[in-house]
Amino acid sequence: MILYQLQCSAGHSFDGWFRSGAVYDQQAAAGEISCPVCGDRGVSKAPMAPSITKGRGAASAPTAAPAAAPGTAPDAGGAPAPASAPMAELMRQLRELRRHVEANADYVGERFAEEARRIHYGEVESRAIYGEASPQEAEELREEGVAVSRIPWVPGHDA
Repeated sequence: MILYQLQCSAGHSFDGWFRSGAVYDQQAAAGEISCPVCGDRGVSKAPMAPSITKGRGAASAPTAAPAAAPGTAPDAGGAPAPASAPMAELMRQLRELRRHVEANADYVGERFAEEARRIHYGEVESRAIYGEASPQEAEELREEGVAVSRIPWVPGHDA
């Protein structure tokens, strides 16, 4: 696994874990990576300081200050400033939405498109579901008249 510091075109920074650099490149090229704060798909790698091991497993300190968390801006000393009240409220609402979806819908994972079609065409009992679908799968569902929505899936805990 590889960890990249990512940044959207609106300036939000966030971490992304990928199986390899090639997987990141494929997902970025396909527009499958989105900002967890604003949903922007204009995401690129942000500059990162390497972590170099010295001796027996002791990592050196990064050479640059860590990137600011989503919704924050560095203060004059380089430390992240608190998120603005509107951003904090938006994140609270998105976390609440996630909790509501998880409590009231069935997770179907990568079978989302298939299961949504089965429900739409009456092959199985209607119920609320959530899972993963590519942008192309979501568009195909919409073209078939299946009501689907994408929501920013923010971490379920307060950061």
